[in-house]
Amino acid sequence: MDIPADQLLLKRAITVKAVVTPQWKQEAQQQLQAQINQLDGQLQQLDLQVQQMIGELKKQSIQIIGVEGSTSDETQAQIQNIQMQANSRKSEWLDEKNQVLQQLNLVQSLDMEQEVEQGQIDSFFYIKTGDHLVRRMQVEILLRDGVVEAIRGDL
Repeated sequence: MDIPADQLLLKRAITVKAVVTPQWKQEAQQQLQAQINQLDGQLQQLDLQVQQMIGELKKQSIQIIGVEGSTSDETQAQIQNIQMQANSRKSEWLDEKNQVLQQLNLVQSLDMEQEVEQGQIDSFFYIKTGDHLVRRMQVEILLRDGVVEAIRGDL
Protein backbone atom coordinates (compact mmCIF):
# COMPACT_ATOMS: atom_id res chain seq x y z
CA MET A 1 0.00 0.00 0.00
CA ASP A 2 1.47 3.29 -1.09
CA ILE A 3 1.12 6.24 1.25
CA PRO A 4 0.59 9.59 -0.47
CA ALA A 5 3.55 11.93 -0.08
CA ASP A 6 1.58 14.38 2.07
CA GLN A 7 0.55 11.75 4.70
CA LEU A 8 2.36 10.26 7.65
CA LEU A 9 1.48 7.21 9.76
CA LEU A 10 1.67 7.99 13.50
CA LYS A 11 0.97 6.11 16.70
CA ARG A 12 -1.18 7.53 19.51
CA ALA A 13 -2.36 6.39 22.91
CA ILE A 14 -6.13 6.26 23.17
CA THR A 15 -7.62 6.71 26.62
CA VAL A 16 -10.17 4.05 27.53
CA LYS A 17 -12.86 5.14 29.96
CA ALA A 18 -15.74 3.22 31.50
CA VAL A 19 -19.12 4.37 32.72
CA VAL A 20 -19.70 3.26 36.32
CA THR A 21 -22.64 0.86 36.33
CA PRO A 22 -23.71 -1.75 38.90
CA GLN A 23 -22.08 -4.46 36.75
CA TRP A 24 -18.83 -2.49 36.32
CA LYS A 25 -18.68 -1.76 40.04
CA GLN A 26 -19.29 -5.41 40.97
CA GLU A 27 -16.64 -6.67 38.54
CA ALA A 28 -14.09 -4.10 39.72
CA GLN A 29 -14.72 -4.98 43.38
CA GLN A 30 -14.42 -8.72 42.64
CA GLN A 31 -11.16 -8.18 40.78
CA LEU A 32 -9.69 -6.07 43.59
CA GLN A 33 -10.87 -8.53 46.25
CA ALA A 34 -9.21 -11.37 44.30
CA GLN A 35 -5.93 -9.39 44.37
CA ILE A 36 -6.29 -8.90 48.13
CA ASN A 37 -6.96 -12.62 48.64
CA GLN A 38 -3.92 -13.51 46.52
CA LEU A 39 -1.69 -11.18 48.54
CA ASP A 40 -3.03 -12.63 51.80
CA GLY A 41 -2.22 -16.11 50.51
CA GLN A 42 1.29 -15.05 49.55
CA LEU A 43 1.84 -13.54 53.01
CA GLN A 44 0.67 -16.74 54.73
CA GLN A 45 2.86 -18.86 52.44
CA LEU A 46 5.86 -16.66 53.20
CA ASP A 47 5.31 -17.03 56.96
CA LEU A 48 5.14 -20.82 56.59
CA GLN A 49 8.30 -20.95 54.50
CA VAL A 50 10.19 -18.78 56.98
CA GLN A 51 9.09 -20.96 59.92
CA GLN A 52 10.13 -24.10 58.04
CA MET A 53 13.53 -22.66 57.08
CA ILE A 54 14.26 -21.45 60.61
CA GLY A 55 13.13 -24.77 62.06
CA GLU A 56 15.41 -26.65 59.66
CA LEU A 57 18.38 -24.40 60.48
CA LYS A 58 17.86 -24.89 64.22
CA LYS A 59 17.54 -28.63 63.73
CA GLN A 60 20.80 -28.73 61.74
CA SER A 61 22.52 -26.57 64.35
CA ILE A 62 21.42 -28.90 67.16
CA GLN A 63 22.74 -31.90 65.22
CA ILE A 64 26.10 -30.17 64.77
CA ILE A 65 26.45 -28.71 68.27
CA GLY A 66 24.61 -31.50 70.00
CA VAL A 67 22.92 -29.32 72.61
CA GLU A 68 19.14 -28.76 72.56
CA GLY A 69 18.15 -25.07 72.61
CA SER A 70 21.59 -23.92 71.52
CA THR A 71 22.44 -22.52 68.09
CA SER A 72 25.71 -21.34 66.64
CA ASP A 73 26.43 -17.70 65.88
CA GLU A 74 26.46 -18.57 62.19
CA THR A 75 23.00 -20.14 62.46
CA GLN A 76 21.70 -17.08 64.32
CA ALA A 77 23.08 -14.86 61.56
CA GLN A 78 21.38 -17.03 58.91
CA ILE A 79 18.10 -16.87 60.83
CA GLN A 80 18.33 -13.08 61.09
CA ASN A 81 19.12 -12.83 57.39
CA ILE A 82 16.08 -14.98 56.52
CA GLN A 83 13.86 -12.88 58.78
CA MET A 84 15.15 -9.61 57.29
CA GLN A 85 14.54 -10.81 53.74
CA ALA A 86 11.08 -12.09 54.68
CA ASN A 87 10.19 -8.83 56.45
CA SER A 88 11.30 -6.84 53.41
CA ARG A 89 9.14 -8.96 51.09
CA LYS A 90 6.27 -8.83 53.56
CA SER A 91 6.51 -5.03 53.68
CA GLU A 92 6.32 -4.83 49.86
CA TRP A 93 3.24 -7.07 49.77
CA LEU A 94 1.56 -5.15 52.60
CA ASP A 95 2.18 -1.87 50.73
CA GLU A 96 0.67 -3.43 47.62
CA LYS A 97 -2.30 -4.69 49.65
CA ASN A 98 -2.83 -1.18 51.07
CA GLN A 99 -2.88 0.26 47.55
CA VAL A 100 -5.45 -2.32 46.45
CA LEU A 101 -7.58 -1.59 49.54
CA GLN A 102 -7.48 2.12 48.68
CA GLN A 103 -8.57 1.30 45.12
CA LEU A 104 -11.40 -0.83 46.53
CA ASN A 105 -12.55 2.07 48.73
CA LEU A 106 -12.39 4.39 45.72
CA VAL A 107 -14.46 2.02 43.57
CA GLN A 108 -17.07 1.71 46.32
CA SER A 109 -17.35 5.51 46.54
CA LEU A 110 -17.84 6.10 42.79
CA ASP A 111 -21.20 7.43 41.65
CA MET A 112 -23.25 5.62 39.03
CA GLU A 113 -22.84 6.99 35.50
CA GLN A 114 -19.51 8.58 36.45
CA GLU A 115 -16.75 8.09 33.87
CA VAL A 116 -13.49 6.56 35.10
CA GLU A 117 -10.24 5.99 33.26
CA GLN A 118 -9.47 2.32 32.65
CA GLY A 119 -6.17 2.61 30.83
CA GLN A 120 -4.81 3.20 27.36
CA ILE A 121 -4.44 1.35 24.09
CA ASP A 122 -2.30 2.24 21.09
CA SER A 123 -3.72 3.19 17.72
CA PHE A 124 -2.18 4.12 14.41
CA PHE A 125 -3.53 6.92 12.23
CA TYR A 126 -2.63 8.90 9.16
CA ILE A 127 -2.04 12.62 9.39
CA LYS A 128 -1.76 14.93 6.43
CA THR A 129 -0.97 18.53 5.73
CA GLY A 130 -3.61 20.78 7.28
CA ASP A 131 -4.66 18.33 10.07
CA HIS A 132 -4.69 19.56 13.66
CA LEU A 133 -2.15 17.26 15.35
CA VAL A 134 -3.21 17.91 18.97
CA ARG A 135 -6.90 17.15 18.25
CA ARG A 136 -5.96 14.03 16.30
CA MET A 137 -3.90 12.82 19.27
CA GLN A 138 -6.75 13.34 21.77
CA VAL A 139 -9.04 10.38 21.14
CA GLU A 140 -10.83 8.34 23.76
CA ILE A 141 -13.16 5.37 23.87
CA LEU A 142 -16.05 5.17 26.33
CA LEU A 143 -17.25 1.73 27.42
CA ARG A 144 -20.46 0.73 29.17
CA ASP A 145 -20.19 -2.78 30.60
CA GLY A 146 -17.50 -3.62 28.05
CA VAL A 147 -19.41 -2.31 25.02
CA VAL A 148 -18.16 0.74 23.11
CA GLU A 149 -20.66 3.52 23.78
CA ALA A 150 -18.73 6.39 22.21
CA ILE A 151 -15.55 7.26 20.39
CA ARG A 152 -14.56 10.83 21.12
CA GLY A 153 -12.12 13.01 19.23
CA ASP A 154 -10.90 13.44 15.67
CA LEU A 155 -10.24 10.05 14.17
